[in-house]
Amino acid sequence: MEEIIKIGSIAQYNTMRGVPTKHPLVTVIDLSKAQPMPSGSFNFGLYAVGLKELNHGPLRYGRKHYDYQEGSLIFISPGQVVGVQPGVDLLAPKGWALLFHPDLIAGTPLGKHMQAYSFFSYAVHEALHLSEKEKRIVIDCFSKIEYELDQNIDKHSKGLIAANIELLLNYCIRFYDRQFITRDHANQGILERFESLLTGYFSSDKPQNEGLPSVAYCAEALHLSPNYFGDLVKKETGRSAQEYIQFKVIDMAKERVFDRNKSVSEIAYELGFKYPQHFTRLFKQKTGVTPNDYRIIN
Repeated sequence: MEEIIKIGSIAQYNTMRGVPTKHPLVTVIDLSKAQPMPSGSFNFGLYAVGLKELNHGPLRYGRKHYDYQEGSLIFISPGQVVGVQPGVDLLAPKGWALLFHPDLIAGTPLGKHMQAYSFFSYAVHEALHLSEKEKRIVIDCFSKIEYELDQNIDKHSKGLIAANIELLLNYCIRFYDRQFITRDHANQGILERFESLLTGYFSSDKPQNEGLPSVAYCAEALHLSPNYFGDLVKKETGRSAQEYIQFKVIDMAKERVFDRNKSVSEIAYELGFKYPQHFTRLFKQKTGVTPNDYRIIN
């Protein structure tokens, strides 16, 4: 079995890339001036944002082309394992990399809501594709952080660096919102497949055997990471993926409660509920009435 190398410090990563360490908790690297990553599997104990500069044509989604391939951003969070193949560097050969230790943001406003940046759990193929203007903004954020690293560390350093990282990540939220819009054709295809997946699931015996479908199950079936899938559904429908599943369950339940040969408990088990009272509670929450009352008034 291949050994997984733990990257636990900025100094360790900088040594691997052949660049100096200016700050023990954060680094900004011009990848054209760094050594390539050695091949192997690496468990990152750091946050990483990598800008890969590209030099080929516009992206194609569905039947449309979008001119957003001046560069791509990928995100890595602590605990993720990244594999590097011989001659292939995830963050190279041209571009920038920002890495920072979780301790850098501890006690800062950024640290308090870091979990809001769900794209750190996106898969590599769900990277953020940038326009030329967006790429300039990202590089400017990197430059501001690099400027701070070139100063002597003082009482202002941590706050200013964390604030500039937060600014970068907030821009990334905006750019991802734009990407969800420009991928509208592809997104609609995913939603249609999601709907079809749920219909097929509840038409089979999977609910009785496996229970209610989870967001993670649906994301995997659609070849997406759970966070990317959840964010996409939320932006396209205004509902979370979990709420979308629940509404689908209730729609199926509304049809089945009219089969008076089946008890509410039997319908609950058919739909994947382990406990009928959980089904009754959800049904009333979404419709305002219990399943039995729904039968009577309709």
